[in-house]
Amino acid sequence: MSRSDAPYHHGNLGPVLEAAGVELLAQKPHSSISLRELAREADVSHNAPYHHFGDKTGLFKRLGEVSMQRLVDQFLAADAPGLDAQERALALGAAYVEFAVDNPHAFTLIYDPEVCVPGSPSETMAPLIRQLEDTLGDAAAGLDPEADAGRVEARATALWATMQGLAYLVIAGHLTRAQIRPAIAESLRR
Repeated sequence: MSRSDAPYHHGNLGPVLEAAGVELLAQKPHSSISLRELAREADVSHNAPYHHFGDKTGLFKRLGEVSMQRLVDQFLAADAPGLDAQERALALGAAYVEFAVDNPHAFTLIYDPEVCVPGSPSETMAPLIRQLEDTLGDAAAGLDPEADAGRVEARATALWATMQGLAYLVIAGHLTRAQIRPAIAESLRR
């Protein structure tokens, strides 16, 4: 494809750059991705990413949103009807950790505090975070229907911390994928 035939000239710059960014994230951490490299991967002019994202922070924010959407989609896909409360929490927790293990650079990008500033998510990221938190909170409430709101919130936080910790331990090679479900199941019994 010649530069003059590149998708940038056909008005598809955003989706083309995002797809190229996702491909690069599958290979390396976001901190080692440059806008020039993204342009090469997308087969567009070297200035095209600057025109679209402004800078690397803009690129990383958008890739963080795209990655979070993928995480939420996988998380919600595990929320199958008919599961009892324990099975549901286990399925959700495993889906979360498995996304992280399968997409470690995308997962790390999602939680980079310089990309998604805690307490100040982008307009696109905020509803995704809320969707994940609401689903996790609902699953936590299902584990103890008699619990008050404070206890449900504490349990949801503990579940999230368990999932997050497992994710990073498996990504780093300290635990294996086979240990994910048993560890979550054990934490749910407590």
